[in-house]
Amino acid sequence: MAKEIERVGIPVAYFPAIPTVPLTVGQSRIIPGKAIPHVLGDPHLPPDREKAYRRALVEQALKALSTEVAGPTVFKPDLA
Repeated sequence: MAKEIERVGIPVAYFPAIPTVPLTVGQSRIIPGKAIPHVLGDPHLPPDREKAYRRALVEQALKALSTEVAGPTVFKPDLA
């Protein structure tokens, strides 16, 4: 569905648990998630670090959405 949304001119950032799948199908902007049960978070982190982790993912998605890409591109968030 993300490819269809992009086809009409709306950029999409995709958060897969397994980045090889969207790479194979040609998804444009890929931000790898943590794991299958917790794609956009890490329940093993303390609350303050969990918030920082999620914020880094959102910031990377915003950067990905504002970046022109010519094909599948993986954007890795700075999770330091």
